[in-house]
Amino acid sequence: MPAYDFVVVGSGIAGLSFALRAARHGKVLVVTKKLSWAGSTHLAQGGIASVLDPADSMERHLEDTLAAGAGLCRRDRVEILVSQGPEAVRRLVEWGARFTREGGRGTPFDLAREGGHSRSRIVHAADGTGREIQRALIEAIHLEPNVTVLENMMAIDLVTARHLQKGQREKGPRAVYGVYALDTTTNRVETLLGAAIVLCTGGVGQVYAHTTNDSVSTGDGIAMAYRAGAAVEDMEFMQFHPTAFYNPGKPIYLISEALRGHGGILRNKAGEPFMEHVHPLKSLAPRDIVARAIDAEMKRTGEPCVYLDMTGAGTPEELHRHFPNIHRHCLENGIDMARQWIPVVPAAHFMCGGVKVDGHSAATLANLYAVGETACTGVHGANRLASNSLLEGVVFSERALARILATAPARPSPARFRAWNSFRLRRAPETVIYAHSLETIRSTMWHYVGIVRSDFRLARAAEFLRVISRQIRSDYWSFSIEPDLIQLRNLTQCAELIVRSARRRKESRGLHYNVDHPRMLPVARHTVLTPPRG
Repeated sequence: MPAYDFVVVGSGIAGLSFALRAARHGKVLVVTKKLSWAGSTHLAQGGIASVLDPADSMERHLEDTLAAGAGLCRRDRVEILVSQGPEAVRRLVEWGARFTREGGRGTPFDLAREGGHSRSRIVHAADGTGREIQRALIEAIHLEPNVTVLENMMAIDLVTARHLQKGQREKGPRAVYGVYALDTTTNRVETLLGAAIVLCTGGVGQVYAHTTNDSVSTGDGIAMAYRAGAAVEDMEFMQFHPTAFYNPGKPIYLISEALRGHGGILRNKAGEPFMEHVHPLKSLAPRDIVARAIDAEMKRTGEPCVYLDMTGAGTPEELHRHFPNIHRHCLENGIDMARQWIPVVPAAHFMCGGVKVDGHSAATLANLYAVGETACTGVHGANRLASNSLLEGVVFSERALARILATAPARPSPARFRAWNSFRLRRAPETVIYAHSLETIRSTMWHYVGIVRSDFRLARAAEFLRVISRQIRSDYWSFSIEPDLIQLRNLTQCAELIVRSARRRKESRGLHYNVDHPRMLPVARHTVLTPPRG
């Protein structure tokens, strides 16, 4: 049972950024389901928002973020985010990220524009920014002798005072000391201890039937933190990306907001640009507004999708150069975006809430930190501004490290903690039932807790989830640990947190729209859920 200075759970931009910086100060363990091409980072198309154009300003980026967040952003955290943007981009370049430039090497970055931004400030690598960042970070992490990466690991629960050996007592505030994780190659549960535990497990997209997220986005960090006793915040604010490629029966494919920034226009089947009368920014309005408008248009017309018209946004050569991956995907699925409209629908995309943290990403339990989509830093408020998420991962991972170094927590003594108790050796008689339960949860969340909500639908969702949660809890304590059961347990926990938070918010704000409470209240309040102490 070795102990490390830093245990990082997750290997996207937040986790690897933290690990690379922390490696200068101690031994780092990165625990991940999969290091290469898993999670949300590599799927990010648009880019990373930063003020790099002399015609732009920090104040404009700040105001754009606050406007998108519908009054719920924490201004001081947003100021941190935007002011440290240029440094975050510089650090990614140092780690090897190659972003698109206006000309050759050494020329300024080619800055794109996306919905909700008043200026062009999106640093990108064509339309595969996340993949380029992930590539650079993985290559850099392999060169760090102080970083150990354990792949094929599924985190189960955080190690707390409940797991102390008999006769041992917790000294000081309630704290986290490590993580229990299943090695899926050996089927052994490992006890991984650290002075600081940093959760970077991404979001909860798989809780919805239609999502742009990778299959590993099962809310593990949020669920584990809550079960350990940490507070969560603003879980009702799930962002639905307005434009995913509509192709029934095929995996969801994101159509970047950068296409609308490049001149794309949203139209209905009749060719009407329906966003013209919805918002002054038209097709470039913030995501919550566009997603609701598309949902309303689909319901009004009875059509299964709307369309993104790129036919007037550039020559075929220009579109291919700017959006090579999207261009290729569309062609492979029968759409020439230079000549045909792209069929699009909304899909669950980003969790704006998460583990409640302070301005240094510290959770409400000692030694526990959360960074990236796992955390609720307050920078996104009720609706995330496009391309602020990659930025958040870099900026707040550095702030988390600064706090850890300032507090200098000691490595926990392995002798004080119990190894995983493997008393549950009997396999579940029918593990296929886990897949059925997952399908029920995802369908319930999509139809009852989606883009437009109501009190009745939320109450019905809570009833369904209560039954499923009871069954999963019984299986967890009765049968041996299975990867599907671990993820299902976490998704169910997150689904319940989303519904509980949504039922508490008696207004419509940002991403949370309830037909029974259509107005925004004059005072913005955060929704904080604190688990019962037990």
